[in-house]
Formats: sequence, structure tokens, C-alpha cells
Amino acid sequence: MYIYKVLKQVHPDTGISSKAMSIMNSFVNDVFDRIAEEASRLAQYTNRDTISSREIQTAVRLLVPGELCKHAVSEGTKAVSKYTSAK
Repeated sequence: MYIYKVLKQVHPDTGISSKAMSIMNSFVNDVFDRIAEEASRLAQYTNRDTISSREIQTAVRLLVPGELCKHAVSEGTKAVSKYTSAK
């Protein structure tokens, strides 16, 4: 559902087939799993029991290339700030 909402924000007149949606869903889940695994590894290396936003950000920096990484880190930082200010 989130992928569809983002598509409509970026390209309101564009649709997506169920097969394409399934592929995008698999892609997003795969990237999420990779980031979680890397963040877990980073927490283990530093003898931490909890994965924090710092481990997530470092995992993203290691796994996501170039300009996409900059955008991901920026959006992640905004999301964490929004979450903490809403508490």
C-alpha cells in the first residue's frame, strides 16, 4: 500500500500492475532485511544489545550507493526527528 501511495504522490496519473507491485514489495522487503542484518552485525561488533538509529544509519551508508544513500539518510533523520518530537 505504501508503494502505491508514493507512486501517486510522484506520478498521480500512473498505475501499477499487481505483478509490478509484487516485485516492488519483494525488493523493499529484501532491502529492509539487508539493512536489519547489517545493523544487527554492527550492534554485535560494538557489544550493544539494542539496534539504534545510529546502527540503521551506518547500515544504510554501507549498503546504499551514492546519491540514494544521501537521500535515505536525510529522510531517515527527518523521520526520527518527527517521531521524537511527537512523543
